[in-house]
Amino acid sequence: MVQTAFESSKDVDLILFIIEATSKEIGKGDSLILEKIKESKKKTILLINKIDLVKKEELLKLIEIYSKQYNFQAVIPISAKQGDKNEIILEEIEKYLDYGPKYYDEETYTDQTIRTLVEEIIREKALKLLDDEVPHGIYVEVQKLKTGKTREGKKIFNIDATIFCERESHKGIIIGKNGSKLKQIGTYAREDIEKSLGEQINLQTWVKVRKDWQDEDAVLKRFKPKK
Repeated sequence: MVQTAFESSKDVDLILFIIEATSKEIGKGDSLILEKIKESKKKTILLINKIDLVKKEELLKLIEIYSKQYNFQAVIPISAKQGDKNEIILEEIEKYLDYGPKYYDEETYTDQTIRTLVEEIIREKALKLLDDEVPHGIYVEVQKLKTGKTREGKKIFNIDATIFCERESHKGIIIGKNGSKLKQIGTYAREDIEKSLGEQINLQTWVKVRKDWQDEDAVLKRFKPKK
């Protein structure tokens, strides 16, 4: 993933470099990223996350340290937890994007298939609702995606999806007491899928253990960016 990000930086108009406000200096990982940015000579916006965890003096010192290393187009202190700077970030990004050809219609917001979109939405809800140790060990597969009709004759998508995890202990966490956590994931996912597709959704979700799925080529290919 890191290598893909480095390779992709050659063809982008703008880079967003995210660091943590709790850092006292430029760490080894951030230093490597910074060197790659310098090599690319690309316009870069520095985002300093978790500002809710530090004092103003510490934040100003960190900004000074990084500003001496590279001429950033902008430095924006943020708190992803509070999420109150999204509009500012988007406005700043727009300043540095060049006009280009219109590849998609205005109402087209993704080039992903419906199946992929559903899988990503379910996984997103799991990432938000589960403990930190679980999400990185899960992936989602849609087994069934068919259109049908409700009793009123309206179109409905019938979707069966499975959340795969690596451990039995994780399976219990994902399902939750009396299935409460899985129900919560499914409810939030269904609401977002309905908004995205503009259709009614009947979503059924299951959880299965699939050990060492991260070592399976067939699974990993699903996460590989399309060229």
